[in-house]
Amino acid sequence: MDEFLLGGIAASGAGFFTNPLEVAKTRMQLQGEMKARGQYRVHYKNVFHAFYTIGKVDGVCALQKGLVPALWYQFFMNGFRLGAYQVFSNLGWNKDKDGKVSFVRSVFMGAASGCVGAACGSPFYMVKTQLQAQANQAIAVGYQRELPGMFGALRVAFHEHGVRGLWRGVSGAVPRVMVGSGAQLSTFSTALEIIISLKIFREGSLWNTLSASMCSGVVVVMFMTPFDVVSTRLYNQATDTHGKGIYYKGLSDCFLKIFHNEGLWGFYKGWGASLFRLGPHTVLSLVFWQETRRWYAVMKQKVNEPEI
Repeated sequence: MDEFLLGGIAASGAGFFTNPLEVAKTRMQLQGEMKARGQYRVHYKNVFHAFYTIGKVDGVCALQKGLVPALWYQFFMNGFRLGAYQVFSNLGWNKDKDGKVSFVRSVFMGAASGCVGAACGSPFYMVKTQLQAQANQAIAVGYQRELPGMFGALRVAFHEHGVRGLWRGVSGAVPRVMVGSGAQLSTFSTALEIIISLKIFREGSLWNTLSASMCSGVVVVMFMTPFDVVSTRLYNQATDTHGKGIYYKGLSDCFLKIFHNEGLWGFYKGWGASLFRLGPHTVLSLVFWQETRRWYAVMKQKVNEPEI
């Protein structure tokens, strides 16, 4: 349980700083939905222009839209993801017979822990996406809803489609996090082991964790962005009276329609915002995770020390 709480706290801390980038990324991923390049108005040219446009039209506070469900999502998703991965690591499941970190096993363990985390945090991610998509009509992209905050949005989803409505879009969230988690944690573990073995920085230095996190962040953006775009589309699309998506029937249908209507580039919409967001978020969450676990270990040791 300790590992789950520490992982959740670390990811929530990172989420607070990177949520504005998440807002920009979400808007850019929904921009030009189901349309070819040149056939829609471009409200957000790049991440910096998105910040300027959102701040000017919706107000500066709009850059933190969806913050509450975003933090709850980070807590539950990454709490289970990082916590499960650490448990697997403590059991030695990500190491070979010689006791060294196995890249292949790390990918599998990272993906498995990501699957659990994505399923647990899915309702919060859905609400986060829908709230972040809300915008002034002048710069609106994607399907627009009028939602009364996180609890109101969850209540609406449950009232309209029951428990199933709370997990709508999870089919896109699970592969998204599995790919991202597998790439992130395996790269981080492998890079950290290499950097420590090379003795570039002193033992226990924060720079070891920071360097490994930066390597991990780049890899995550490369592999995760297409799944991220698909997940955003599935969560935000309108639904019929039966709770089924208007645009996309599911994961594979969404992939096919994006490719057919928007081309290969459609899968990398908002990649700049993803890089600026996922890079810092990966670095911050993993650094916070390592430092939180280190602080907890020290405090636990002090508590267990016998009084003289």
